[in-house]
Amino acid sequence: MRVLIATGILAAALGVTGCDRKATYNRAEQTDGERTAGEAIDDKTLTSRVKDALDADTVHKYPEVKVAAFKGTVQLSGFVNEGEQKSRAAEVAKNVAGVKDVENNITVKK
Repeated sequence: MRVLIATGILAAALGVTGCDRKATYNRAEQTDGERTAGEAIDDKTLTSRVKDALDADTVHKYPEVKVAAFKGTVQLSGFVNEGEQKSRAAEVAKNVAGVKDVENNITVKK
C-alpha cells in the first residue's frame, strides 16, 4: 500500500513539473515584441530577401538604406539621393515573397 501511495505522489509531482516546464518553454518562445522564435527567424529571412532584392536592382543602388522586418511588415530607412529611388525601393520590397506591408521611412537627401 505504501508503495502505491508513493508511486501516486511521485507521478503527481512529475506531472506538475512537466506542466511547469512546458509553460516555461512556451514563454521562452515569445521574444522581442511578442514574436515567436519561428516568426523571428522568418523576419530575418525576409529582411535578407529584401536586402538581396535591393542589391539586385538594376535601376538604382541603395548603399545607405536599412531593412528591418517584423511579422511580415518591412521597414525601409536610411537615405537616398532622389525621390525616384525612395519610390523604387518600396516597389522592390513589396514584390518580395512574404512581404505583407512596407513602411517606407527613407529620407531623400537635399
